[in-house]
Amino acid sequence: MDTVTRFSLSHGKDRGSFPVSGRSANYSPGFRVPCHHHPTAQLIHAVQGVMVVSTDAGQWVVPPTRGLWMPPGMWHQLRMVGAVRLRTLYFREDAHAALPRQCQVVGISPLLRELILAAVDVEPPYAEDSRDGRLMRLLLDEVASLPSLPLQLPYPADAGLRGICQRLTEQPDDPSTLEDWARRLGVHGRTIERRFQRETGLTFGQWRQQARLVRALEFLADGQKVVDVALNLGYSSPSAFATMFRQQFGMPPSAYFRDASASSRS
Repeated sequence: MDTVTRFSLSHGKDRGSFPVSGRSANYSPGFRVPCHHHPTAQLIHAVQGVMVVSTDAGQWVVPPTRGLWMPPGMWHQLRMVGAVRLRTLYFREDAHAALPRQCQVVGISPLLRELILAAVDVEPPYAEDSRDGRLMRLLLDEVASLPSLPLQLPYPADAGLRGICQRLTEQPDDPSTLEDWARRLGVHGRTIERRFQRETGLTFGQWRQQARLVRALEFLADGQKVVDVALNLGYSSPSAFATMFRQQFGMPPSAYFRDASASSRS
């Protein structure tokens, strides 16, 4: 990420004056929030639209059925895919002992979604034994038990590997094999494989599949047809792409955002 563009972005509610506080914002398609951080942890959720969130450690795609947990002090930037209705909560570090410690995509249950919507309307100060205080305590319990989901694209630190990752992110249909990249970098293929596993926790093949999955969500959110998405990602057929997608999400790509839209409307 470009360190030149980093700046302090504070909304007042992220200063930790209360254990939990929230805010809402609506963004137009393609809007970018520059690189910034908050003194509190943050749960980023869009009730409509898809966000792509980038940090030095990786990239995450966040559809309406998901949220992104962001630890305090972590630099990040956001790009909106389609119109986005953002609802975000800020958490003081001592608000709950079991709050997540790492940046991760999390599942948003129907109950948690309603709690988020209610919480962003609460204006501090609020008493702990009041209706608003009890709402926040229930919300904290729900957040502390959030399931982590595989929508992260981790970035390696090695410059050579980052070059590979940048190419595969920008051109997900690039058919270059591990040996192709090894010849270009002047190293052995096993060396690249070991570095990928050490720095990302994934093999080269797993990382490329995850990169394609991340781009697939962007393309689908932008309204592209499944057959076009499959070809743009380098799959030999729509069925091969659909099989991979179903293995990851338990549903075909044609149903993913249809279900997300139904959930947001309900």
